[in-house]
Amino acid sequence: MHFLDDSLLPENQEKLVIQVAPYGPQWLPGDFPEDIPVTMADQVQKAVDCYNAGATVLHLHCREADGSGSKRLSMFNEMIDRIRTACPDMLIQVGGSISFAPEGEGAEAKWLSDDTRHMLAELTPRPDQVTIAVNTNQMDISALMNADDIAGTCLTNPAMFEAYRNMYFECGPVFMEEHLKRLVANGIQPHFMVGDMSQLETVERLIRKGHYSGPLVLNYVAIGSGAAGTHPADLIEFARRVPDGAVLTIETVMRNVAPFSAIAIALGLHVRCGIEDNLWSRKGERMTSVQQVEQMVRIANELHRDVASGPEAKAIYQIGKFYQSTDETLRMLGYPPNRAPGQRGVPRWEYA
Repeated sequence: MHFLDDSLLPENQEKLVIQVAPYGPQWLPGDFPEDIPVTMADQVQKAVDCYNAGATVLHLHCREADGSGSKRLSMFNEMIDRIRTACPDMLIQVGGSISFAPEGEGAEAKWLSDDTRHMLAELTPRPDQVTIAVNTNQMDISALMNADDIAGTCLTNPAMFEAYRNMYFECGPVFMEEHLKRLVANGIQPHFMVGDMSQLETVERLIRKGHYSGPLVLNYVAIGSGAAGTHPADLIEFARRVPDGAVLTIETVMRNVAPFSAIAIALGLHVRCGIEDNLWSRKGERMTSVQQVEQMVRIANELHRDVASGPEAKAIYQIGKFYQSTDETLRMLGYPPNRAPGQRGVPRWEYA
């Protein structure tokens, strides 16, 4: 992304889109009973409360009545339908892992099979987005966490901690190409979860080879291990490498969320918060998802940056829009064109 002399002035920045992840599939209900919704009614109400606080994108996971992470797509269908009715302007983004929670103590924390994840393209009613991870990789969600971060949660159980510490996801070329094909065919926008520069380059290659033609909406996932850490210089370099036409959101874990989000808001980028990522305000003080959204709004207000409404967030994300060709996609995103046979030098678009 280019930053012009006046790019940091809030009146020149896109309105802030706040993603919220309020369901936290890695946590057990007893880890934060004040804020982990279990019944369907409470899960729907949580979405409404977060929207009313200022969040316009809902990162969605489901829980069964016993509090376990649901892997039943019928339950996702019901939850999407009820949230659409209760909060029609909220953008619904389904987590592409479905639920990575272990089935029981001593079981692995893992993503579901390719065939099961492909079925997310058939959800009814369809969500606005489904997240897609990039490149098979480690997903150790504990890498940046310390003992204070997991205090009072299931991750103090050594077996549970090891299950998450050794988690990885499989997203090789065959899966990504087929998943993108199915999502686009059903009018669902892929939301790319990108943890480092090599994954961003993979996304560019998918676009250049014609496997995806549409807006590029992505998260910079700074959770450590197989993804980026929290060095601010890495965040800045990643933002510099993202094309001008993309929509970039910053996400990280635990008490890194507030300072990283402050940087993102100042730069004109977008943010994610919620108990899936963070449980804390200051050290030792729990913070609900709604309180985290309210904090993002306060930071934006201090910088005089406007917060997007639901319809404005959908317009910024360009929900429902796809392009007709690889060339159109590259041009709209701000990438240079593919190289023509025999062409030397840097390929450039020709303008009249």
